[in-house]
Amino acid sequence: MAEKCGDGMLNGAVPGEATKRDENVKRGNWGNQIEFVLTSVGYAVGLGNVWRFPYLCYRNGGGAFMFPYFIMLVFCGIPLFFMELSFGQFASQGCLGVWRVSPMFKGVGYGMMVVSTYIGIYYNVVICIAFYYFFMSMTRVLPWTYCNNPWNTDSCVGVLSPSTNSSFNFTAQREAFNISELINQTGKRTSPSEEYWRRYVLRISDDIGNFGDVRLPILGCLGLSWVVVFLCLIRGVKSSGKVVYFTATFPYVVLTILFIRGITLEGAVDGIMYYLTPQWDKILDAKVWGDAASQIFYSLGCAWGGLITMASYNKFHNNCYRDSIIISITNCATSVYAGFVIFSILGFMANHLGVDVSKVADHGPGLAFVAYPEALTLLPISPLWSILFFFMLILLGLGTQFCLLETLVTAIVDEIGNDWIIRWKTCVTMGVAVVGFLLGIPLTTQAGIYWLLLMDNYAASFSLVIISCIMCVTIMYIYGHRNYFKDIEMMLGFPPPLFFQICWRFFSPAIIFFILIFTVIQYRPISYNDYVYPDWAIMLGFLMALSSVICIPLYAAFKIWCSDGDTFLQRLKNAVKPNKDWGPALSEHRTGRYAPSDGSPEAQPLNPEKHKKEEIGLTIQGSNGQAHSQDSKV
Repeated sequence: MAEKCGDGMLNGAVPGEATKRDENVKRGNWGNQIEFVLTSVGYAVGLGNVWRFPYLCYRNGGGAFMFPYFIMLVFCGIPLFFMELSFGQFASQGCLGVWRVSPMFKGVGYGMMVVSTYIGIYYNVVICIAFYYFFMSMTRVLPWTYCNNPWNTDSCVGVLSPSTNSSFNFTAQREAFNISELINQTGKRTSPSEEYWRRYVLRISDDIGNFGDVRLPILGCLGLSWVVVFLCLIRGVKSSGKVVYFTATFPYVVLTILFIRGITLEGAVDGIMYYLTPQWDKILDAKVWGDAASQIFYSLGCAWGGLITMASYNKFHNNCYRDSIIISITNCATSVYAGFVIFSILGFMANHLGVDVSKVADHGPGLAFVAYPEALTLLPISPLWSILFFFMLILLGLGTQFCLLETLVTAIVDEIGNDWIIRWKTCVTMGVAVVGFLLGIPLTTQAGIYWLLLMDNYAASFSLVIISCIMCVTIMYIYGHRNYFKDIEMMLGFPPPLFFQICWRFFSPAIIFFILIFTVIQYRPISYNDYVYPDWAIMLGFLMALSSVICIPLYAAFKIWCSDGDTFLQRLKNAVKPNKDWGPALSEHRTGRYAPSDGSPEAQPLNPEKHKKEEIGLTIQGSNGQAHSQDSKV
């Protein structure tokens, strides 16, 4: 009895309410609140925290960038995070089911699914490349250390020569290769790590339309990535909730190890100062504020559907308000911490090259697979540090990929909703994983990096902003802010704080609209190094972005057409009002205005025709006396 009581408090249950009443037998729940928090942290903290934020920070005023960054976190990031968590938790539905709140806008949920599909395809390709580097680091000498390999060109200039011993006579090497003069005067230097990346790992073609051959080692690692993701999600949140105890925490161990090693190196302080030194004049630059708002928005994973999905597995009275603050702050603190790790090593590298830190700083794949790996070759026992770094990237990527796949699977299962699909949810997970692997194969060709960057730049850019803005407006102004505030009070026991009420109604939509305008104004055609994408590729990118947004008006038109009413206004009114089964998923939570009247079909709110079958067929008694779902036994 004490164990059940303790579990109830751990999950944020209202004191005095039996924990077993919160158990959603049909869908399942997180084992405890820690699993949800760790999963959400793993989802929000991804590769962008390591390879994008530090670069944005030093490019936008160093320490001065922190001010607009945290302003945007408070007025936009945390409120949107709380909104999505509370939205999914209240209805206990994925990104499609929650739109019972206003069925005409269910296209927003389909848009979230399209975005998650695009991201899931290319994100796992990045993870598979990290897997490849992880395996190739298991050697005595890192293969991108020297310029004496078959794939190297005459323009390759390494920091070390094969004859250099473990004492690393950097002064002699710098004089021998004249690296400082080469970089400062010409700005051209092809490092062994860059040639390894372009000429050996990718064997990159000369055009996005020239696919060339499939890189079999990358394809094999892609298959491994999908197998790992599938196995971790084989029992849904019941299995992934256990895996995140490692995948969400160990990256912090690796970051700390790399940080301690980094700050002990010569030149590390210069790199950190370059990262943090404030340039207060840039605070007045609109681009700085736009970058801060965009980074907060994309980093937290808003409008992907993942937050709604993960929160839908919470118990009804879980304190998601507290969780949203903890997870959002943890995400941003991780970004800042990762900056110290990255720039301490880059400062060390710049010091020994005799160049400015800006010459070696990079972001995105260029940082993860070129700049940082080259810096690691300068360290004693470099393979060890390389293994740790790429293992960290793998775990950061997997934490996000788990939620992307679960978002799609949950949306499919919730939408069909019958006992058969719930019983065979594992097969649905496998099917989605297989399709994701097949769609990722073109990204393992010699033109794969072009397609990966095209998807990264267009598939999840301004479309996410539009989706988030429509979601916010729908909940606050179509469904009604007073109704939503009452829903949260019924769920948490207290209404959302006044600050969040104001942000949801005014500040957050305004900031989202600002991000959209900023994105449009700052748009530049995509390029990769010296390669400029052709017009047809850019058009294809816009079509990818449009494919998620177009779901919203198309489904709205379909819903209006199918709604009852003699006039357009009557159809519109019926299309936007909540379904009769909108509200808490479990009947014991449907109180107040959700309480069914006598004889009303609302007595069984979700799939009422299956309610009796659910109670009889889906609950079995385990050896420990607790109820388990058939889904968890698959």
